Amino acid sequence: MREPEHSELLFQGRYVRVFEETWPGIGSWEVIWRVDAAAALPVTPEGDVLLVRQFRAAARKETLEVPAGLLDVPGEEPEACVARELLEETGFRHTSLIALGGMYPSPGSWTEYVHLFLARTAAAPDQEPEDGIELVRRPLDEMAAEARAGKVEDAKTALALLLAASRMPSG
Repeated sequence: MREPEHSELLFQGRYVRVFEETWPGIGSWEVIWRVDAAAALPVTPEGDVLLVRQFRAAARKETLEVPAGLLDVPGEEPEACVARELLEETGFRHTSLIALGGMYPSPGSWTEYVHLFLARTAAAPDQEPEDGIELVRRPLDEMAAEARAGKVEDAKTALALLLAASRMPSG
């Protein structure tokens, strides 16, 4: 892995750090370090996906997304993180997890990598979703078509929908 010639910490927050780095052939560049994340597309036995609608301060609006969370617990594996987030955000537990790959949401300036999973769920929830979240249940085929049409604004959600749909039989 390549490393910068020089790196200076400009800002440190709870979940991000901003560095100014000097790279050979590139020059000075601001890099935002953020912990990695894990996300899962929950699919019910009926073939519906479970998405969460919640307010996102950076977007200044509510967004429709797959359940996801930061890998901010020391030593926690992506599978454990996504299982925890799935239960908290949807109330459903997974019956199986299948790795779909992952993505760098903005590799030009952010270090964050998001691990993506397909989560087969139980037929019914074990609990209510956490406060501030609206659970949205839609057919996988319908949501995958929305992603193909560019109507899913969240990148991790669009990619998870497309990857999962390509691996599952059509209903």
